Amino acid sequence: MWAKSHSIVTKAVTKEQMWQLYADVNNWPNWDKSVEFAQLEGSFEQGNHFLFQPKGGPKMKILIFETVEHEKFVDLTTFPLAKMYGEHLLEETAAGLKITTTMKMKGILGWLWIKLVAQKIVDDLPADMEMQIQVASQL
Repeated sequence: MWAKSHSIVTKAVTKEQMWQLYADVNNWPNWDKSVEFAQLEGSFEQGNHFLFQPKGGPKMKILIFETVEHEKFVDLTTFPLAKMYGEHLLEETAAGLKITTTMKMKGILGWLWIKLVAQKIVDDLPADMEMQIQVASQL
C-alpha cells in the first residue's frame, strides 16, 4: 500500500467550519480550481456517493466510505484493479486545529493510478489545504 500525508495546524478555523466546508460537496468547485464538477444528492454521510470530475478528467462516482462528524471523513475512489482512499482528519491540539489529509492507494494497478491521479493530488495538498482554511474561515 502507498500512502502520503500532509498536515497543517491552524487557529484560523474551527473543526465545525472545516466540516461545513467538506460537507458542502456541491460547492467544492467554487474554492478548488482543480475540480470541474462535484455533486452530492442527500446527506454527507457514510454510504452515500457523490459525482466528481477533476478538470480535464472523467466524471467519477466516489463513495463516502466513513464519516465521524467534525472529526473525519474518508472517501473511496475505485479504479480498475486499484482503490484510492482520501482520509481527512480534524484534531484539536494545544497549538490549534490539526488538519491532516492522507491519500492511500491499494491494488495491483495502484502504481499506475499513483502516477495518473494520486501523486498530483498529494503534490497539491499544501496549497489546497491553505485554500480550504481560507474559505472555511469565512463560514
